[in-house]
Amino acid sequence: MNRLILIISTSILLWNCQAPKSNAVFIGGQIVKPSSSFVTVYFGNRVLDTFLLDNSTRFSRLYDSLSIGIYKMEHIPEFTSMLLEPGDSLWARINATDFQESLFFSGRGASKNNFLNDIRLRLELENDFLASQYASPPQVFKRIVDSLLREKKEQWIQMDSLNTMSPYAQKITQAAYIYPYASIQERYALLRGNQWDSLQNNQFLSYRKFLNFGENDLAFFDPYITYLMNFLNREALHKGENYIEARQNTNFNLRRLEEIQNKIEGALVRNNLARAVAYEELLNFNNHENHDVFLDFYLKINSSSSYAEEINSLHEDINQMNEGKTLPKIILQNAELKLLTSDDLWSKPTVVYFWSQTQMNHFKATINRVKKLKVKHPNYRFVGISIQPLNPIALEVYKMMALDSENQFGLVDFGIASKKWVITLLNKTIIVDSQGKIINGFANIMAPDFEKAL
Repeated sequence: MNRLILIISTSILLWNCQAPKSNAVFIGGQIVKPSSSFVTVYFGNRVLDTFLLDNSTRFSRLYDSLSIGIYKMEHIPEFTSMLLEPGDSLWARINATDFQESLFFSGRGASKNNFLNDIRLRLELENDFLASQYASPPQVFKRIVDSLLREKKEQWIQMDSLNTMSPYAQKITQAAYIYPYASIQERYALLRGNQWDSLQNNQFLSYRKFLNFGENDLAFFDPYITYLMNFLNREALHKGENYIEARQNTNFNLRRLEEIQNKIEGALVRNNLARAVAYEELLNFNNHENHDVFLDFYLKINSSSSYAEEINSLHEDINQMNEGKTLPKIILQNAELKLLTSDDLWSKPTVVYFWSQTQMNHFKATINRVKKLKVKHPNYRFVGISIQPLNPIALEVYKMMALDSENQFGLVDFGIASKKWVITLLNKTIIVDSQGKIINGFANIMAPDFEKAL
């Protein structure tokens, strides 16, 4: 009943927008319990728009036209994909504390987007089950995957019969379940098939002949890119080589670039894959001494000037986080919601850890870890930083968890701060001395050997 009321109310809102042209596109929504004050929409790797939430935590905009394609809507630290076509009028309702599960679209174009989200959630629910089946023989594992694939295909046929979709929307919504299952099979072959002969390879990987390795239409569609990354991993792995060990080496990533160069056709897809490999390599800080060699080859494979600039910038940012360098200054917000700089924090050796207001289980686990570390290392100050600006919910969390608010802060601008401090994971931890000089810029507070860095 509540969902029916929501559909009626948002439909009225969308009707009132009165799109003046048939190819106009409306994007809007409401964020319940927002984790930040804005929503960002991307097309490809480019920011289309940044919306400040109004007093009702809503946002909206009508565009005369938008390019057909896959967009991303981000409300830090979560995001979702949206398939937009001319004439779409899409309203999203999201509870930021349960982002993916609460996401619901209404309006023109909602059915295809709700299908994409529903398929993604169903696939996530299957992850643990499929992981438990990796010990099965190849024929058994393949039957299990094929059965799940047929189930999703039937759901797609039913959805398609109830909606009039363009060929492009049909292609994307089918890809949403086809490529994840192909990816799962590539993953199985990667972990279990390193001793297979050519016949076993051909039998298990027979689905590859139905797939396309140069789909520029899917170049920014996560299930497709994830599949291709697993495909590249399998192709770059030498027979008898252990994938878990190989992936830590720069040579393996150089081989992946070679596979991209030789087997991926679409320039847009090729550049996106090379960019993804570059990120994985550069963020493997143990390989830092090899990164110049890797970048030389990457810049020969990549044909995007913006990607080249982005990757070079990441490399420079990582260099600024090396041991002995001064931690770059960023703007923070204290528990009284006043602004200060990170340089104001360094009065003694300090451990900086991060948390998100939408990942409370992670925060609780981190706090428990911090409590133990503080007892064993009283000479260190432990500072917690929310990746979102502080709000009444965060301040209430401090009270409930009996935290010392003097050691808790929030990022004012995640985009700027994450670049300067290379924040890519919540477990990332920075250790500095009393002068703000970096002791370890890429520690992991949850790692078993973390204390060796103190």
